Amino acid sequence: MQLHNVKTGSPRKKAVRIGRGGKRGSFSGRGIKGQKARAGRRIRPEMRDVIMKIPKRRGHAVYFIPRNSISIKLSNIAKKFGKGETVTPKELYKRGLIKRIGGKIPAVKIIGPGTVSAFAIKGCEISAKLQK
Repeated sequence: MQLHNVKTGSPRKKAVRIGRGGKRGSFSGRGIKGQKARAGRRIRPEMRDVIMKIPKRRGHAVYFIPRNSISIKLSNIAKKFGKGETVTPKELYKRGLIKRIGGKIPAVKIIGPGTVSAFAIKGCEISAKLQK
């Protein structure tokens, strides 16, 4: 037996060619009008419409404060620290004013009304109102 002697069990089914009249009627299963009824129809991918709806104007973005920094009020520091003491992120953590983020002591910014001159501050940022 050779390959040209092998016969299929059932004959191959012909693909239905739509849009050519005949047994399928005048519209041939395509409906009446519209993009889907035309020859060479091509529906635009859905993702293209989604992309077109996204705002593309300059400066349109989501701005957020990075999570690895904490702001703390000067009044809270004054409750836990005495005059002349040194305020550092490590010392703030030891006294329970800040928590670790991802296992690390975060960057600290001191905010709020008051004067910073009562404390020695190292390794912390200071807000513009406090610097005056």
